[in-house]
Amino acid sequence: MNNFVYYNPTKIIFGKDTQKNVGDEVKKYGKKVLLHYGGGSIKKSGLYDQVIKSLKDNDLEIFELGGVVPNPLLSLINEGIKMCQDNDIDFILAVGGGSVIDSAKAIGGGVKYNGDVWDFYAKGLTCTDSLPVGTILTLPATGTEMNFRSVITKDDTLEKRGASFPNPVFSILNAELCATLPKNQVANGLVDMLAHVFERYFTNTKNVELTDYQMEAVMKSIIELGPYVYDNPADYDKYAQIMWAGTVAHNYSLCVGRETDWATHQIEHELSGMDSSIAHGEGLAVLFPNWMKYVYKHDVDRFVQLAVRVFNVEEDFFDKEKTALKGIDALINFYKRLNMPLTLRDLNINEDKIDELALLATRNNTITQGNFVKLNTDDIKNILLLSR
Repeated sequence: MNNFVYYNPTKIIFGKDTQKNVGDEVKKYGKKVLLHYGGGSIKKSGLYDQVIKSLKDNDLEIFELGGVVPNPLLSLINEGIKMCQDNDIDFILAVGGGSVIDSAKAIGGGVKYNGDVWDFYAKGLTCTDSLPVGTILTLPATGTEMNFRSVITKDDTLEKRGASFPNPVFSILNAELCATLPKNQVANGLVDMLAHVFERYFTNTKNVELTDYQMEAVMKSIIELGPYVYDNPADYDKYAQIMWAGTVAHNYSLCVGRETDWATHQIEHELSGMDSSIAHGEGLAVLFPNWMKYVYKHDVDRFVQLAVRVFNVEEDFFDKEKTALKGIDALINFYKRLNMPLTLRDLNINEDKIDELALLATRNNTITQGNFVKLNTDDIKNILLLSR
């Protein structure tokens, strides 16, 4: 187990009706708030009215910026930065899913930065000074409500990059807000949170049994409860567990003391950056089983462990590879149960894009991806070919 320092300053406010008291939290940070959200779903659901009432009941001055899309765009972030600067805004409240929260983090950091906020993404800078951000989560998936990561897209070049910003100061999690989610969004969220655990589970670090067991519990919860909430998103008790699983999957508590991978996420960022109609979860569902098929021989015992402990595969003690591959097949069946795409063709990505994607993922052969197995451009091309 490696040395580590773990600090997570996000206050979690979890449970029914908790969004109705959001103004009590926001007023601790000032008088002017930017309410940041996506499309019209929060207005149709009544959540918008509840938030506005709570903010007004606490005498807060409200500014609004809607229009966040999946793979949030730099142009809207720059608009938000200017709005905050022009109006001396004290606080940003993100109401929505991961894209809204990632956009809010970028706005908060950009307000305090004397330069282009894209520098944090393009140059690998870490933002340490930001307007405070709070969140009301409506779609469990990314874990951004309790971590420091933000992923956005630069409009003109379609580059999709991640950067580090201060954590949200608080996040409100109420699974009642998931009751009317479309099935495809539920599925994408389940795939994303499971992928966050995979990126930590596949490690070369030894003596990490404790975090192995923790991750296996989170993965089993997602796999066993996920299909049920996919069919029954209004079941609060079941979705509450999924909501917390999504947060724990990516609040960095599961990776303490161990090396992590992230190759598959980096490849997927190029995929959904190339075509913004591709949801992050869809890309991950296509890529992860094929990454597994490409690298499993590097540590077949770890793949056997996943198959047996998480997917309840009966272990073949005479053929480890057979057991490992059955585990990968079980993952594919889980994705099928959620009606996820399984090939690049399902995403309308033609084979003639594979070379370009492989080069984008390795910055034109200048970097390798991943830590479990180091992947160069040819490796990534081979994974994409498996994904056809």
